[in-house]
Amino acid sequence: MEDHLAVLLPVAAVWVAAAVVADGLPRLDHARALRRRTGWLSALILTGLALTAAVLLTGLQSAGGTPVDRAAPGLALAAVPALVVAVCTVRRVRRLRAGAGAFARAPETPAPHGLRAASAHPLIGLPLQVTALAAVPAVVSAAGLDLFTGDGATGAAVTVGTLGIAAIGVRHALRHNRLAERAMPAAVSSPRAAGPLHV
Repeated sequence: MEDHLAVLLPVAAVWVAAAVVADGLPRLDHARALRRRTGWLSALILTGLALTAAVLLTGLQSAGGTPVDRAAPGLALAAVPALVVAVCTVRRVRRLRAGAGAFARAPETPAPHGLRAASAHPLIGLPLQVTALAAVPAVVSAAGLDLFTGDGATGAAVTVGTLGIAAIGVRHALRHNRLAERAMPAAVSSPRAAGPLHV
């Protein structure tokens, strides 16, 4: 087993945990639970960003053969989705936590459909899940499993990864649209629809 696995494993574990927590947010039907989970998610995101940045920056500044130096190239694939998390997801999770906090004074207050729709927004779950998926190949390679060797194996892996990301994105979009429709106010029927009034 490669020694840089000890560097990559905690980073990947944090991103996978964040992806799982984010995926479960829209299923929460109480505001207090939503506020608590968004707090956990914020902590996991900040930890993942800090660990990823630390490994990448240390690997760039040092040309030695330390475990961190060998782990940095493996996390290069996860750098782009992690940047999207830093730019888009952090702000949305912060606003979601503040919104849930406004309804969380009573323990059994239901989470409004608008908050649940916001928690299902693709820019919350999708970047986290893509970052987690991008960190997995580095862990697999560090563990000594060469899944991408052989003719066409890399192309097949890229195709499967792209299709997987597209499927995750479609799933998030459909779930967000379904919850957003529930959050819309019911249409008020027009008096004209009932026919003319006779006085």
